[in-house]
Amino acid sequence: MPDAAAIVAALAPAVPGARLEDGQALDQPTIVVPREHLVPACRALRDQPGLRFDVLADMTAVDRWPGEPRFEVVYHLLSTSAPARLRLEVALDRDDAHVPTVRGVWESAGWLEREVWDLFGVVFDGHGDLRRLLMPEDWDGHPLRKDYPVQIRMKPKVYAPLQVTEAEFHAQIEKDRTVRGGTGLERGREKKG
Repeated sequence: MPDAAAIVAALAPAVPGARLEDGQALDQPTIVVPREHLVPACRALRDQPGLRFDVLADMTAVDRWPGEPRFEVVYHLLSTSAPARLRLEVALDRDDAHVPTVRGVWESAGWLEREVWDLFGVVFDGHGDLRRLLMPEDWDGHPLRKDYPVQIRMKPKVYAPLQVTEAEFHAQIEKDRTVRGGTGLERGREKKG
């Protein structure tokens, strides 16, 4: 597996003018990429011979509140031909938490970017479909931000209560037992006996 310095050296000609940095991580190669060079760097990582990071396996963010830059968007890449792993990080300021989408490089970024937006509030420019993925659509805020209030005072919502009477519930249980051939206890006794 190539180290971060070798990957930065291989990327430099493909992304001229970008200040790519070795992220100095202990567990796997990590590269820090400036936001404005993210998409060209990702294309080069995917297409360049010797690298071929063809899978965006996962994506998340880190909130460094109250520090600056406040957010880091973290991409976990895989090369199926090498095999190799790479972590890509993009730092974002508190008041400017947006980054271009990489859906044009890896289609799997669509859902992952929605998840990061939903939970951290990082905007992905050009995504086209940023809406809630994990939280209800009427949820206020982004719950994985460190300044998100711990005590949530929202009235619980019940959208569709269970509309089954007690008699219908017991009838469904009996029907299930009939289909399965008993309660399960009888089958256990038959095996022992």
